[in-house]
Amino acid sequence: MIKSELVQRIAERNPHLYQRDVENVVNAILDEIAGAMARGDRVELRGFGAFSVKRRNARVGRNPRTGTHVEVQEKSVPFFKTGKELRERLNEGS
Repeated sequence: MIKSELVQRIAERNPHLYQRDVENVVNAILDEIAGAMARGDRVELRGFGAFSVKRRNARVGRNPRTGTHVEVQEKSVPFFKTGKELRERLNEGS
């Protein structure tokens, strides 16, 4: 599912809301999550999961095409851990 499909589904479930308003709300939520993560904060949505930032240390990598060693700088990467309710919902049929 892409963002426009999410907006469309929410708008269909809530006919009293305009689609552009739903899109503004979805964009605001995603912007707040991204902003909090950029500040290094953790964002927890109970029952869904938690977004956080993990640090990867600098290391020596390898160029797969040439085999030469390459310096990979330290970086931050987004990390998502599913919540218990979401995990259980995904594994209901198993």
